Amino acid sequence: MDEDKLIILVGFPRSGKSTWAKKKMHPIVNPDAVRLAVHGQPYIQESEQLVWAIVHYMVKALFGAGHNRVVLDATNTTRKRRDMWKSANWRREFIVFDTPASVCLKRVPVGSPNSEGLRGAIERMDEQYEPVG
Repeated sequence: MDEDKLIILVGFPRSGKSTWAKKKMHPIVNPDAVRLAVHGQPYIQESEQLVWAIVHYMVKALFGAGHNRVVLDATNTTRKRRDMWKSANWRREFIVFDTPASVCLKRVPVGSPNSEGLRGAIERMDEQYEPVG
């Protein structure tokens, strides 16, 4: 029997992570989808603790339901964020999307809801990025 594997995507917003994840035949856990389900907004700082608790429960529940591969579709650009997913219950595999921040910024639609917030997040993640390994 295959051991459980959490496939952790690493990359800036608009780097191609979600497009890649949708092409795979594995369940996807995406904090952006959780945010929209919980409060109908792309981001509310005060809700982040709840959002990430739900994301953790979703990952555990999918493995508990018998899936042996789960995709975590989030930015995971710092060691601290990636280390949150260490577990004796699954092995981690990192898929790195090395799309430059400049390209990701160009992919943010001008005038879209939260476009300025998204641009700021990409710039901040670019400054704080810690390579996998």
